[in-house]
Amino acid sequence: MYTRAVTLTEYVDNPEARLALHQRTLSVVMASQVFSGAGLAAGVTVGALLAEQMLGASALSGLPAALYTGGSAVAALTVGRLSQRLGRRVGLAAGYAAGALGGAGVVAAAALGNVALLLVSLLVYGAGTATNLQARYAGADLSGPGRRGRAVSSVLVTTTVGAVIGPNLVAATGRGAEHFGLPALAGPFALAAVAYAFAGVILFLLLRPDPLLISRTLPPDPAPAATEARRGSASVTAGAATMVLTQLVMVAVMTMTPVHMRAHGHDLAATGLVISLHIAAMYLPSLFTGILVDRIGRVPIAVASGVTLLAAGIVSATAPDDSVPLLALALILLGLGWNLGLVSGTAMITDAAPVERRARIQGNVDLCIALAGAGGGIASGLVMSATSYATLSIIGGLLALAVIPFVVVRTRRAGA
Repeated sequence: MYTRAVTLTEYVDNPEARLALHQRTLSVVMASQVFSGAGLAAGVTVGALLAEQMLGASALSGLPAALYTGGSAVAALTVGRLSQRLGRRVGLAAGYAAGALGGAGVVAAAALGNVALLLVSLLVYGAGTATNLQARYAGADLSGPGRRGRAVSSVLVTTTVGAVIGPNLVAATGRGAEHFGLPALAGPFALAAVAYAFAGVILFLLLRPDPLLISRTLPPDPAPAATEARRGSASVTAGAATMVLTQLVMVAVMTMTPVHMRAHGHDLAATGLVISLHIAAMYLPSLFTGILVDRIGRVPIAVASGVTLLAAGIVSATAPDDSVPLLALALILLGLGWNLGLVSGTAMITDAAPVERRARIQGNVDLCIALAGAGGGIASGLVMSATSYATLSIIGGLLALAVIPFVVVRTRRAGA
């Protein structure tokens, strides 16, 4: 007990020690994100194709995204509550362990041709997606109000490394799976299982002291920044709405892009390239997004996310079916719009949530994000089957514009 008290006092009274811990926390979380990014991206790239192959119906090809985003909804709530009680280290490590188990289950389901096991495993696999997103909060636990956007961005940008590598290993992991007598589409999920397991081990062993537990011992943010940031639930609602809408649109269009490309003769290598560029655009702009969010403000960047997603919908709707470059451009814009919404929305939430309830609130918000993704995944297959990929893209772009009036109105109420 005496050692613990001395440790806490050191961080409360020593800004240099607190800064060093913050930097160490960022380094550990960023290292884990390299692996989790690969796990996330590999499964996303072929999930719809695997469902189409095993279920035999293109209308149900959006089901994997719906399942693993639905699973991520449960995991978001669970990881948030575990983190609230036991700290980020335990919550995040448990989430990645579940994601690894789900990835292994998908491989087994593909090998056995067992649809029921596939559906259950995809639900569990979604825990990795939720944990990958919740890790961004760990990066901001010990940062000041004026640097939270950059802290979140630092975590997101390292996800780019794994997220770009994962889809580009689709063909190689597919050949490896076939070598062992497994379906080619099971290979990326085997990679996901291993990657999530590594991410969890890194956090469980190295994320000490726990940043969330330490942050509860620190004095509150100084006024006036903290006073302005905590003006009621309106700020939380604005941040949540930004992330929910951008997630819904991004998942819907991204999920159907591999199906659209396959229907028009593109191979797995081309699909993997487009998805890897999309996921790079989801995370790599964080190099600059965090700076813009801290300097320009949360609301202008949230508005920019809606406009960018509209542009993505227009480009994807008008791109010729055989044009990989234009489809890639559309998916890059889709990723960028998502990134702008996620970083600005996360900063709003972290600003407004009191530290004693922060992890629980963040988990609840990520639950809403995951449910939006699940809805987008289900609706995308139905809309595309009934109409076309172009119609789906336009609907998504128009829906993204709802970010603008909602965020502006809510933040004005917060300011009042």
